Amino acid sequence: MCTDKKKKLLLVIGMDHNIEQTIKENTNLNLENILILQSYQPITSPFGDLMRDIIIAVYQENIEEIGVTATADRSKQNLDVVSKMISANKELQKKVQIFDYLFKYCRPEFQEENIKEWLKDSGTLKVDVQTSINMIKNHPLIPPSVKVRKVTVDKEELAI
Repeated sequence: MCTDKKKKLLLVIGMDHNIEQTIKENTNLNLENILILQSYQPITSPFGDLMRDIIIAVYQENIEEIGVTATADRSKQNLDVVSKMISANKELQKKVQIFDYLFKYCRPEFQEENIKEWLKDSGTLKVDVQTSINMIKNHPLIPPSVKVRKVTVDKEELAI
């Protein structure tokens, strides 16, 4: 991670607001030089909205390093939210049945087995983070001078 207090750092993090606070408390960087971009999911497309935001930030903010983070309990939290959302709403349950039919019979458009799997998460934390890092590093619009690294956040501390 950047140790130069003048360098600009972009952190792509999950939606857990505690992560942001942990990062701010555990870096010796000037907080004005840290740009935080939050997302519910990893980068899934080199030409998606999240990747576009990263590219724009790199050029507008003169970002010199990008850190990609995720939390280990993200997948379970997502599934819990989805399950509660569906079970609490009868109308939504009917719609889910329709989507489950589409997921079952409309492959390869839907790779997951059902709507809950699609809403939950696509892969493991390690694979998601590494895929995001590779997509950023290898994107033709990201300058080769921009360093891209994995940042692990363990609720209490920051590991680079």
